[in-house]
Amino acid sequence: MKQELKGDFDIRNQVLLSVRPEARAFIEPRLITRRLALGQTLNQENEPFTHAIFPHEGVISLKAEMRDGRSVEKASIGYEGFIGIPLIMGGSEAISQSTVAVPGYASWLSIQDLDDAIAGFPCVREAMLRYAKSLIIQLLETVACNSLHSAEERIARWLAHAHDRVVGDSFQLTQAAISQALGLRRATVNQVCSKLMENGAIAYSRGDLTVLDADRLQGHACECYGRVRKAFEINAKPVERFIR
Repeated sequence: MKQELKGDFDIRNQVLLSVRPEARAFIEPRLITRRLALGQTLNQENEPFTHAIFPHEGVISLKAEMRDGRSVEKASIGYEGFIGIPLIMGGSEAISQSTVAVPGYASWLSIQDLDDAIAGFPCVREAMLRYAKSLIIQLLETVACNSLHSAEERIARWLAHAHDRVVGDSFQLTQAAISQALGLRRATVNQVCSKLMENGAIAYSRGDLTVLDADRLQGHACECYGRVRKAFEINAKPVERFIR
């Protein structure tokens, strides 16, 4: 059974924080907040949504599953966004499998409560659509990144984004999760992580990763890291154009 949190959590999700205070006051009592466990599946592809999910900490991978059993990450979501983009674009089913790559916690909001919030407060839809734009930027950058950049640059980018999405510098992460997310061999991931450790960017032991020097880690990442981060920072600004 998923562990529900009883008031001992902070609202960190940028979509929720960017809406007007009246909208947030409506939404927050209706949220169910739970911990995210490593490897936990939140949605299956083509499964009908029952809730939108707003992460506050951790990383959720949207995966493409191949018929031969292989999988790769399409995009990743943290506290900058939410799971349920189809809900604001006329759809009702998940377009990807959603799996927890880095543990944390998230809030669930039922479809009915989401519909009521959107109907009552136009800033909610605006905030969600603005995030959808930044997610598209991430998707386009990922296509370019996978084609043009080295394994080292891609791994460093992924780790830098993960670091941005957690509280503190340490988080639980397996090399298998990185391998699956980026479609790389475990040996390649191990080699790159060893190099990052030697450089003093990270420390890694038994599934626990610590970022020792964020600047050094970002220095190993490709330019895609900065572009995606900029898109997410724009998304985090408060929605001011609506009265309600």
